[in-house]
Amino acid sequence: MILKLLLVIGVIGAVYFFFIKKKPLKKSPKSKTADKEQANDMIECATCGTYAELDDCILSNNKYYCCSECVDKA
Repeated sequence: MILKLLLVIGVIGAVYFFFIKKKPLKKSPKSKTADKEQANDMIECATCGTYAELDDCILSNNKYYCCSECVDKA
């Protein structure tokens, strides 16, 4: 009786570990760049404080600006 019970528990455990349990995801090299800014991030303008997408911003003196007028004001 105990042998049958252990066999059933073993089969259930094997099914769980082989088919149901998800394997841990390996970190890809891209995950290291997750801390860096992406192209669709919103950045605050250093002069007027409005938010603009990183693609549309102007980088000057290590600060982001929403337009050339704000660069001229700074």
